[in-house]
Amino acid sequence: MARSEASARLPAQRRGRRGRAALWARRTGWRHLVMLVFLVFALFPIVFVVSAALNPLGTLSSSTLVPRAAGLQNFTQLLADTAYGRWYLNSLLIALANAAATVLLSALAAYVFSRFRFAGRRLGLYGLLVIQMFPQFLAIVAIYLMFSTVGEYWPSVGFNTPWGLMLVYLGGALSINTWLMKGFFDTIPPALDESAQVDGATHAQSFFRIMLPLVTPVLAVVGLLVFIATVNEFLIASVFLRDPEAKTVAVGLYGMVADQRDSNFGMFSAGTLLLALPVLSVFWFLQRYIAEGLTSGAVKG
Repeated sequence: MARSEASARLPAQRRGRRGRAALWARRTGWRHLVMLVFLVFALFPIVFVVSAALNPLGTLSSSTLVPRAAGLQNFTQLLADTAYGRWYLNSLLIALANAAATVLLSALAAYVFSRFRFAGRRLGLYGLLVIQMFPQFLAIVAIYLMFSTVGEYWPSVGFNTPWGLMLVYLGGALSINTWLMKGFFDTIPPALDESAQVDGATHAQSFFRIMLPLVTPVLAVVGLLVFIATVNEFLIASVFLRDPEAKTVAVGLYGMVADQRDSNFGMFSAGTLLLALPVLSVFWFLQRYIAEGLTSGAVKG
C-alpha cells in the first residue's frame, strides 16, 4: 500500500518540478538567455584581439578565435621596430593633462553657474548644451588654418606638439561636463558657502577648501570620461600629429595598418592591449566614485 502511494506521488512531483521550471523560464529564464547573448556579443571582439596579439604569425588572415600557438613575438616586435614607447608616453601625457585641465575648468564654470545669479546665466548654460550637438571635428578646417598661423609665431604650440593638441582639446572643456558638475554642486546646501563667507573666506577659498572636497565623486567621473575619450581620440590627432615622434598611440597604430593591414594586425592588437592597461588602471582606481558621481549629478539644473 505504501509503495503504491509513493509511486502515485512521483508523477505529481515531476509535474510540479516541470511546472516550476516552465514558470521560471517564462518569468526569468529568458532574461538570462538575453544576457548570455549580449555577453557573447561583447566578449567576442576582446577575445579575438587577445588571440591575434598572441598569434606568432601576426597576420589578420591567420588570426583565429583560439590561436594554435601563443607567444609574445608581436609585443617584442612592436616595441623594437616602432616608436610605440614614444607614442605611449605622448598619449598618457596628453590624456592626463587634458583630464586635469578639463576637470578644473569645468568645476570652476559649474561652481559659477550653480552659486551665482547674473545676466546671461541661463543663456550660457543652454549655449553650452547646444554647442555639444555639433562635433568638434566640424571646425577642423578653421582650427587647422588658425594653428598654421600660431605655429609660425609660437612653434611650441603648433603642429606636431602635444601642447598644441591639448589647446584644441581644451576648446571643448566647457561641455556637457559642466552640466554634470553643476547638478552635483546644486545638491550641496548653499549654507556651507554662506557660513564660510561669514567667517571671512573668499569665493576662491570656499571653492577650493570646502566645495572641491565635497564634489570629489563627480570630479573623478569627469576625469575618467575625459581621460578615456582623449586616449581613444583619433580624428583631430591625425590632423595635428604628423611627425612619427609626436604621434599618439591611436595615430601610430592606424599608420601601421593603413597600408599593410594584414601583415601588421598582430602588432596592432598587441598595441591596443597595452593601451588598455592605463585606462583599466584609472578605472579601477576611480570606480568607487563612479556610481555616486553619476547618480548624484543627475538632477535638474
